[in-house]
Amino acid sequence: MSRYEHKPWLTSYAEGVPAEIDTPTQSLVDMLDASVKKFGSNTALQFFGATTTYSELAEQVARAAEGLRKLGVRAGDRVALVLPNCPQHVIAFYAALRLGAIVIEHNPLYTARELRHQFEDHGARVAIVWDKVHDTVSDFPADIPVDTIVSVNMSEALPFAKRLALRLPVPKARATRAAMTAVPSAKNVFTWKNLLKNRKISSRHPRPTVDDIALLQYTSGTTGHPKGAILTHSNLRANAMQGQAWVPGLLQGKETFYGVLPLFHAYGMTLCLTFAMSIGARLVLFPNFDVDMVLEASRSTPPTFLPAVPPIYEQLARASERRGADLSSIRFAISGAMSLPVATVTRWEEATGGLLVEGYGMTESSPVALGNPMGPSRRPGTVGVPFPSTSIRVVNPDNPDEDRDEGETGELLIQGPQVFKGYWGRDDETEATLLPGGWLRTGDIVTVSPDGFVTVIDRVKEIIITGGFNVSPSEVEETLLRHPDIEGAAVVGLPRSSGGEDVSAAVILRPGTVFDSEAIRDFCRTNLATYKVPKRIVQVDELPKSLIGKVLRRKVRDSLIESRGR
Repeated sequence: MSRYEHKPWLTSYAEGVPAEIDTPTQSLVDMLDASVKKFGSNTALQFFGATTTYSELAEQVARAAEGLRKLGVRAGDRVALVLPNCPQHVIAFYAALRLGAIVIEHNPLYTARELRHQFEDHGARVAIVWDKVHDTVSDFPADIPVDTIVSVNMSEALPFAKRLALRLPVPKARATRAAMTAVPSAKNVFTWKNLLKNRKISSRHPRPTVDDIALLQYTSGTTGHPKGAILTHSNLRANAMQGQAWVPGLLQGKETFYGVLPLFHAYGMTLCLTFAMSIGARLVLFPNFDVDMVLEASRSTPPTFLPAVPPIYEQLARASERRGADLSSIRFAISGAMSLPVATVTRWEEATGGLLVEGYGMTESSPVALGNPMGPSRRPGTVGVPFPSTSIRVVNPDNPDEDRDEGETGELLIQGPQVFKGYWGRDDETEATLLPGGWLRTGDIVTVSPDGFVTVIDRVKEIIITGGFNVSPSEVEETLLRHPDIEGAAVVGLPRSSGGEDVSAAVILRPGTVFDSEAIRDFCRTNLATYKVPKRIVQVDELPKSLIGKVLRRKVRDSLIESRGR
């Protein structure tokens, strides 16, 4: 039994937030239909000024679903999406679900090798892909079962005047041919435009149930190599319901969400593809984050809700300060995926007058499991408290049956309706991650305050062990970032021949400053125990980051090991 069975955090919930949500009874398809019924004439999607109402969205979903049905997609089949943020992405997501199929989201900027690994794993026969990466999928060898490709020209969703001006990151792989010129491939190729020319799918066609699998979302999880997390309609619907309950004051049918996070990522998928749609919000889509693009859009369509990551908030707040841009329409902002500096919270809330709170989760929890209350009880520097209907435990990482005493550090376990059903085709890894009783091992080391606020210390696998002591990379990074000359930092452990690791740092300096590693170490010594002070500090021009801006410590470590050997 968890020592947090009595849920002490409930007293910190914002006014009106319930302790529990109802058990989901709607599939995501039913959820969208309910929004269409309530808000049919409202704008559902906006893309560079082009708008789609909820009724128009429903019609396009129904036509795309019929087109996919004619291509042989049946309930339980996997349908791969390899798309940036665009209206076609939203339509394809719900069209596949309407058939009872399983959506698999992919990063369109992945290399051919990265995509091939995932396609080999899930075995989807049908793929809906951005035309810029059409050839990557088309050229997969015959032993990969995908045999039907629907190619999407994203610019078709743009107002004509915007088509030539749109600038997007394009995969670094070889250039690809235009969408539907003659393609010398054994695969069947169709255009998205033609898919939408089908009539609407029959209302009598079987619909998915709330317990059906909706999504395979690939994640490295706690073991390093990508695997597909199985998420049901119930998991994803529950997380949207939890999100709605968490934010008192949301106005049904009147909110404007900015979709700057990639929809193929679990965070962007839930906050935008499900949560926003569940409340009849206007979803303004951006194919990639660009400060100028966001500020320009905010002048004509002010956002009210912005889910993002700390670097995005920092960039927008600084741009607002420099240019006098008005961001005061943003009442709610939820940050995730990485630690949110208190200084960023202060800067953002001064710039907008709205709230910025940090949340916590992982792909395996659909993804949000904890959050800071949307109100005065929020506690910057923590990831907040468990969502409604969510329980936690803190255990010995080496023996998850052993609960830690109050105040002790340990691995966080999560239980709730948003917790996934396992990994696709990986029973051993499912058993290691999903414990009896539905407890999810997060791989994160945390502390919990007496009233239930959780502070993440670090990943189990990223803790640095030096001289018998455990060092949190995040703690050392936070110290480095307080140095007036340092703009960015990543801390990792480098193996030493005698065993253990040396604390090492890669830093980015502010313009006009001079690198002085000893001066930086002296600064660290005044703020950290001696064993936490980096033995090696290297200046770099940039740090490797994921598409949503999270620093990839593993790549930093590999780079430092390589440079040490030269």
